[in-house]
Amino acid sequence: MPPRIPNTIPSIVDQCLSQPCLQSKASFSITASRPRFTKLRRLFRFWIDGPGSIYRHHKPGGTNYIQTRDDALPNTDRPFPLNPLFKSEPVLSDRARELIWEKVMRHGETIKAVSAELGVDIRRVAAVVRLKEVEKDWVAKGKRLARPYARAVLSMVPTHTFRATQQNVPFEPINELHVHPYTMKQIFWPTSESRHFTRADAAKAFHPKMLSADERVPHPELIQMEKEVLQGRPLLDASERFKQAAMESERKAADKVFAKAVRDEKHTTRVNTKRFEFRFKQINSENVGPKGRARDAVGWRYGAPYYDRSKGEIKIPTSVP
Repeated sequence: MPPRIPNTIPSIVDQCLSQPCLQSKASFSITASRPRFTKLRRLFRFWIDGPGSIYRHHKPGGTNYIQTRDDALPNTDRPFPLNPLFKSEPVLSDRARELIWEKVMRHGETIKAVSAELGVDIRRVAAVVRLKEVEKDWVAKGKRLARPYARAVLSMVPTHTFRATQQNVPFEPINELHVHPYTMKQIFWPTSESRHFTRADAAKAFHPKMLSADERVPHPELIQMEKEVLQGRPLLDASERFKQAAMESERKAADKVFAKAVRDEKHTTRVNTKRFEFRFKQINSENVGPKGRARDAVGWRYGAPYYDRSKGEIKIPTSVP
């Protein structure tokens, strides 16, 4: 049995009664107290009070990124010195977003026309219009906006603006073609040297239902406009034809969405209660496709397991496109 501790050793309570105890330190601990700041934090404070004092406050109207010794030119697009591959891309200023909203909502211009005129992606134009509508709805309802915070953030990052009365520099590429999964495979496709092999033929070589590059870009009307300009049509006339084609394209897309909504509403039965609205749709459980995995089938996400890891299944291609 271990020996007992003699009662002659004063307890912690007796020590606290005889002299004031410090709450920040433990009297029974033999570990040295940790300094207030770590070494890295002390070095940072020394740097920010010395050479780094110029980065304490940002420069209005521009960036204030850290300048390294290897930089021969001012650093305006690399906020992280240890990651030179990360570039700080400019954002649309509030004036530019307001101009986009006015062109679409007040002047009635199409999203494709505004995108082509200002050099802004179609998705970004649509997002700007939606967010501006939300902002103006909040203002109409009397909600306060964090404008000082927005101005402070925009003053620290590179911004891009537009002028309504002059030719503007494009903000970003608007007609980029995303890589289709069908084009990621190598194909040896023999063809005659005298045959005019077009982009449409190349698309059919990858897949019978694949569209050509001219049809998959966000602005196929721009390609047609450039062809007309090369054939001798005046630029102003070609631009007007482009706007008409863009308006017709958006009208067809809107009619397609509206027809789908009407068709879905026709097959939907609504039952209103005091708290909820129940919606019932007529479906056909037999429409599952030839392999039982049609995307429009009911329960295809849950009731159709994948056999890619099962034994005895054919996992190699059985046909060549």
